[in-house]
Amino acid sequence: MSAESTPEPVIPTPGEPGPRSGNGRRGKSRRALRVAAWTAAGVVVLGGTGAGYLYFKLNGNIKSFDINQALGNDRPSKIDNGSENILVLGSDSRSGSNKKLGGGTDDGSARSDTAMIVHVYEGHKKAAVVSVPRDTLIDRPACTDTKGTRHPAANGVMFNEAYSTGGAACAVKTVESLTGIRMDHYLEVDFAGFQKLVDDLGGVPVTTMKSIDDPQSHLNLQAGTHTLDGRQALGLVRTRHGVGDGSDLGRIQLQQAFVKALLTQVKHVGIFSNPKKLYDLADTATKTVTTDSDLGSVNSLIDFADGLKGIGSQHMTMITMPVRYDPSNPNRVLMQKQKAQLVWDALKNDRPIPKPATTGTATGEAKGVVSAP
Repeated sequence: MSAESTPEPVIPTPGEPGPRSGNGRRGKSRRALRVAAWTAAGVVVLGGTGAGYLYFKLNGNIKSFDINQALGNDRPSKIDNGSENILVLGSDSRSGSNKKLGGGTDDGSARSDTAMIVHVYEGHKKAAVVSVPRDTLIDRPACTDTKGTRHPAANGVMFNEAYSTGGAACAVKTVESLTGIRMDHYLEVDFAGFQKLVDDLGGVPVTTMKSIDDPQSHLNLQAGTHTLDGRQALGLVRTRHGVGDGSDLGRIQLQQAFVKALLTQVKHVGIFSNPKKLYDLADTATKTVTTDSDLGSVNSLIDFADGLKGIGSQHMTMITMPVRYDPSNPNRVLMQKQKAQLVWDALKNDRPIPKPATTGTATGEAKGVVSAP
């Protein structure tokens, strides 16, 4: 078909129904745009609808970078067993609008406040999520950031130092070095975007078994059931002093619980019957995420979302990378290499994570404090 004979896309106004064909269904010139975004605390499948101008607007929102170009050939081999591995980071930059949301000092840097390795099993019906504590002391490999600057290796540094040193490329390089697993995709969400996503969704219901009061994360919740708005949700996934043993491990347990509550809310909120809410979510999601270049378009995100839509909270296994407290510094943890290897071997071979991998590891003592109502 020539360009001249290609039908013009129909451009609906968000909140108003688009034109329908004679059979009562939307005409062929309209396309459903489903957009996936994985948050600081895990996986979120969102949607958008529209065509023409809306398509290009959403496409223009997305920020991406080329992992393969940044990292070159010195990477683990791609595992061709039908599974996928995605590194999901939540950025804790204190600059701009994130300063007010996150608190702390604007020192011009950013760190990976949340890090999750998401393994989608063959068939895309279930997933395993491995949270990597930001306070884990590691040996960071030499890496080159997306601007081409080379950063030398460093020993005994915190895991989140990789991101603050070399950005997304260095974070991916570090995770691949730790695990021996190639990351197929990368998704990053920042503070402000996370808050707006929750607000656009209409809030997320959770039940807290204990009261949580943490001035540092701006969170004060009494025990009971709450519908968290964006600011409260951000406080929950960032709190560490108001619950458990005050460690990053306790915060991870809260993050994992919130991810499951968020997935449940997305399934039940009925966004696909509300074009305005659908568009707002798609617009926010595409502005919020930074992806690898393979996911850097609306079409790619459509395919990505289609591959994940069958995975609900009941089909997700969520663990923390096996660690122990550092005997010389209780605010830091060390990877338990033998137990962690059980995890990495399971993911490489697309198998369930064995129970011995997480038996006898440090936990954080916040499990069960938060759940979906």
